[in-house]
Amino acid sequence: MSTTAIEEASELTDETTHKWVYLFEEGSGDDKSLLGGKGAGLCEMTRAGLPVPPGLIVTTEACNAFFENDKNFPAQMWEQVKDGLQKIEEKVGKKFGDPQNPLLVSVRSGAAFSMPGMMDTVLNLGLNEQTVQGLAAQTGDLRFALDAYRRFASLFGEIVMGVAKEKFENVLDRFKAQTFGGKDTDLSPDDLRNIITAEKQIEVYPFHRHEVPYDHSETKYRLILEMLRP
Repeated sequence: MSTTAIEEASELTDETTHKWVYLFEEGSGDDKSLLGGKGAGLCEMTRAGLPVPPGLIVTTEACNAFFENDKNFPAQMWEQVKDGLQKIEEKVGKKFGDPQNPLLVSVRSGAAFSMPGMMDTVLNLGLNEQTVQGLAAQTGDLRFALDAYRRFASLFGEIVMGVAKEKFENVLDRFKAQTFGGKDTDLSPDDLRNIITAEKQIEVYPFHRHEVPYDHSETKYRLILEMLRP
């Protein structure tokens, strides 16, 4: 094999085996530049034996590669995310998208240095019309499940789809004003269902209606990772 061919093969191997994703137990608390301050802290607490829920970190290197590659994921990154998520499923005994036993995750942004007010979060990723019923059955609390679903709907719309936060707040306030006490806790399951329906139909751009997606297709969650980069 020629020297050029060997070098090309080496570069291909490096690209396809580069580690873009770390489980909490794989990272180090000293590696803030790679894992972000929040991620490094979670890794350190996990290694110390503290009761940290399992999770994964998409590295700052993946963020840089994403922008350097015209906003495309680096090779193998998404496969590593899916592999990490499968390991998390095994640890907690739940499955992402399972209607009876759903795994819910929070997607949080992070950086090597503290950036107050700049970080974004999407809570309860994994809820949809089917999995919300499974969560309600598991907890015995339909209202809790629907409220979690509502929070996901508003956060997804705001953070991922770029809808003004006020639009979701206006929907919530309108329904709260119709209750006796006017508080979040006064909303009934029927109220919450109506709020979710309204949130899913908010117009993102003039003359174009974009509903908040609630399936588990790969495309939708790639979008979340693109927007909530480390």
